[in-house]
Amino acid sequence: MSDNEFPVTKFFGTDRRGFLRAATGAMAAAVAVPAFAQSSVKPNEQDDVQLSQIHASTEEPEKIPGPMEAEDQRTGYAIVGLGRLALGQILPAMGKSKYSKPVALVSGDREKAMKIAAQYGIKQSAIYNYSTYDQIAQNPEVKVIYIVLPNSMHAEFVLRGAKAGKHILCEKPMATSVKECERMIAACNAANVKLMIAYRSQYEPYDMAMVKMIREGKFGKLKQFISTNSQNQGDPTQWRLKKSLAGGGCMPDVGVYCLNAARFLSDEEPYEVFATTVQPKDDPRFAEVEASCQVIAKFPSGFTAVFNSAYDAHKSQFLRVEGTEAYAELNPAFAYHGIKMKFTKFDQGMEIAHEPALEEKDQFAAEMDHFSLCVQKDLKPHTPGEEGLQDQRITDAIYESARSGKPVKVSAPSTATRGPNPAEI
Repeated sequence: MSDNEFPVTKFFGTDRRGFLRAATGAMAAAVAVPAFAQSSVKPNEQDDVQLSQIHASTEEPEKIPGPMEAEDQRTGYAIVGLGRLALGQILPAMGKSKYSKPVALVSGDREKAMKIAAQYGIKQSAIYNYSTYDQIAQNPEVKVIYIVLPNSMHAEFVLRGAKAGKHILCEKPMATSVKECERMIAACNAANVKLMIAYRSQYEPYDMAMVKMIREGKFGKLKQFISTNSQNQGDPTQWRLKKSLAGGGCMPDVGVYCLNAARFLSDEEPYEVFATTVQPKDDPRFAEVEASCQVIAKFPSGFTAVFNSAYDAHKSQFLRVEGTEAYAELNPAFAYHGIKMKFTKFDQGMEIAHEPALEEKDQFAAEMDHFSLCVQKDLKPHTPGEEGLQDQRITDAIYESARSGKPVKVSAPSTATRGPNPAEI
């Protein structure tokens, strides 16, 4: 989870209740055809209503959003933990979702939960606390539980959610140890429920476009990945700076974005990592965790990833992938909004830089809708528990290298860590 969430009022320019009124009206208009609203058929391209184009062929074609499922057909989510990420990003993203809706809340603060429930049209009877969480098993509206808690709490609430028979979407990092990750996967398999880790970048349009370009050979042979993800933390009492709650400092929180990007962009797994961490003795924020982490990861093909993460530097988010024939960069990378790509290649005697303009999509809505479709169609999610487990294995090796001052070997995963491409579902 990241600490840079935007307030809902800033993002939408109105209060949440006003946003919901607008969103509800838009949704009602999108599904106003009675035959569709009464049908159990999932929306597909034949349900997509488009208007004639009025602009010249030199202009970008207009596309009407949709199709969307009717409100009563969408997959119901229980949001567990009402912190910055849930209130600033996840719940507002439900208003842009085609296949997902909030139907329950779990919080230790009932007064806050009641306010949020009123804003999002959630029944008061569907508000739970951490003690009554298991009663969610009796709520048929809840199909998916979205865990948005401090890292060390992920394992417990995934295990309890699986026992309740609900599918699980869990924020990254998956947990704080390999053993916890393995227990989470085993519990969901035993309960026959799906487990997905919320790696939102893998559902973001520019990241997905870069993957496609790499797979099509537009970079030539990949050579290296360079990245940084930094932010300057303030309050020294926050949970992210407590090892018992976070499992570490910047590395499992913002550094995991760099690590995961190197893996999914290259479609390779590192066999060795060498790392250093910095933990200032004179800064009260870092009494328990590292302030920065620097990593070199080596891959079997000769590809190398070099990345830095920090909790004590001004916000900086960047990645660059270099190949023998071209390179591309995202700047900012990993952000909620405003991601830009620059692709550079030597062609016909000229160094040509191209900056593609892609439609921005809400990453949280995209990842939730992907999981909703996986639940509806009984498919393996693109970022299942195995993806989070492998990042945890590598993170453990990174910390071991930082402690020993030596390179540490990393075992390759025994099974595939990713499911079908989001665009193929």
